Amino acid sequence: MIVSQGTEIKWVVHPVKKNWKVSAFLVFFLIAICASIYFSFDSLIFLIISIVFLFCSLLPFFLPTTYILQDERIVVKSLFREISRQWDYFKRYYPDRNGVLLSPFPYVTRLENFRGLYLRFGNNRDDVIRFIKEKIRDNEGY
Repeated sequence: MIVSQGTEIKWVVHPVKKNWKVSAFLVFFLIAICASIYFSFDSLIFLIISIVFLFCSLLPFFLPTTYILQDERIVVKSLFREISRQWDYFKRYYPDRNGVLLSPFPYVTRLENFRGLYLRFGNNRDDVIRFIKEKIRDNEGY
């Protein structure tokens, strides 16, 4: 879903719905891992801990994420958190096939993946890139 109102772009990305084959394989794989953990350790507590850690690490895949690009800021909303950053926080951007990484550094560094913000494209790659180019003009990450 893409909503564009003047100077705001809003869309929702739900990766589990995008490709049902990958989603089914992932669920089967997670069940296999949890079963092997249960039978290896013969412990219900280890099974519960494994399920919690696996599910929490894959929340962005299973739950929808809403992205809002506004004139003054970026908002990323998911079920358990909301991230909001001003555009002047970001200095560079790096688009790829699935999304764009917004980096707070004016130079290439390994910390970009940890301090940056990754926006997944919905069906609006061109609109998102165009909007980001208007906001981060000086240092394209190409």
